[in-house]
Amino acid sequence: MSGGDLFPLASAESSDFDYRESTGSTNADLVAEAAQKGDFAVIASLGQTAGRGRLDRAWSAPVGEMLAASVLLRTRTASGALLPVEAWGWYPLIAGGALRAAIDDLLPDREVTLKWPNDVQIGGQKVSGLLADLVTVDGVPDAVVMGSGINLTIAAENLPTPTSTSLTLEGATGTAAEIGDRVFTAYLKNLRALVERLAASGGDTSGIRDTVVAVCDTVGRRVRVELPDGENRYGTATGLDEAGRLLVLQDDVDTEFAVAAGDVTHLRYE
Repeated sequence: MSGGDLFPLASAESSDFDYRESTGSTNADLVAEAAQKGDFAVIASLGQTAGRGRLDRAWSAPVGEMLAASVLLRTRTASGALLPVEAWGWYPLIAGGALRAAIDDLLPDREVTLKWPNDVQIGGQKVSGLLADLVTVDGVPDAVVMGSGINLTIAAENLPTPTSTSLTLEGATGTAAEIGDRVFTAYLKNLRALVERLAASGGDTSGIRDTVVAVCDTVGRRVRVELPDGENRYGTATGLDEAGRLLVLQDDVDTEFAVAAGDVTHLRYE
């Protein structure tokens, strides 16, 4: 069955919607084929078998119950120039905000939030994650492949982690394809609007930062940050800097540090 048959709404929102019944990774596929595809081309699958999460962790879900979809973003300013380098780090945050809004529209009675940098949660449980891969041409950044994995119809006993959920568990109705088409279509519309704002500003991220901070549930919380070297730091997340890094006021030294990469845990009882 073609992508247009399974995902008629999302197909209409993409310049090139390529549905694959099974693939290892939609991100890897789109990175490899980026040179032949245009802005807002999509590769999607309900049968991803070798997904990759943040920090290169393996990520998987039952076939047919999770939507993996990657979008090619080849954003240019009005003059046709590349965005400034400092703006590129905002793609995951923009995508997280766009997907959060799409799921919030689908489930208006649920508490849908964004956990820095780009996990979408419902009532504190993860329903979606996003991952960005850079596409370069002759060593120069050319585009970003923005991948998303959305738990659609996964039953409680089959969830990938104890802190996960799925859209059907939170009240969405329909088949995996029907739910996926609705939410991914809204995501593409939201993502396009935010990317166009970024392009129109010439890469000025100040307005985008306000939009993301407003929906980021991490800002204002006490957090534990596990850095890539294994060090744990505790503090209160105070905001995002101009590069999209999480700012944390550290408990023991009362100084602020910026997190570019690491695992952030929201602390409720510590």
